Amino acid sequence: MSVPTAPDAAAARPVVLVGAPGSGKSTVGRRLAAVLGREFCDVDAVVEERAGKPIVEIFVDEGEPAFRALEVSTTLELLQRPAVVSLGGGAVLSDVIREALADHHVVWLQVSAGAAADRVGMSAARPLLLGNVRGRLIQLLNQRTPLYAEVASQSVATDGRTPDEVVAAVLAEVAG
Repeated sequence: MSVPTAPDAAAARPVVLVGAPGSGKSTVGRRLAAVLGREFCDVDAVVEERAGKPIVEIFVDEGEPAFRALEVSTTLELLQRPAVVSLGGGAVLSDVIREALADHHVVWLQVSAGAAADRVGMSAARPLLLGNVRGRLIQLLNQRTPLYAEVASQSVATDGRTPDEVVAAVLAEVAG
């Protein structure tokens, strides 16, 4: 399926992607940014670059609170850019981030635990998923789903869809 070109109205608005690990935020975000002619900003990647180490090492060396503090400051900074911004799966746990999202078009990429587990696999790069990946995803989805729903201005189901189909669904509303 070909991805439609972006209308001018869509190009003028920042777009923020939220969702569970494995929902497609990075993959869809890169493609969406290309279609919109915007920069793509992945909060987790920027945090890793600035910290000089992977997120899993931040968790081990400094703890989750230190990572969350870096995540909040980085997210608030990146939300100021006219870009497509992919938030970490747990960013919505922060009251500060949820408040900041009120001024943005926020797309919740919905994914089932089964589809997310298939996409994520047994990745050691995701510290909150170590152990029983499917079980942890179910727990995270139960905890975070109400928060994703709270911040979302648009929801797009990703199960059984290609990244281009998800991009097309996002663009249909961003343009509207």
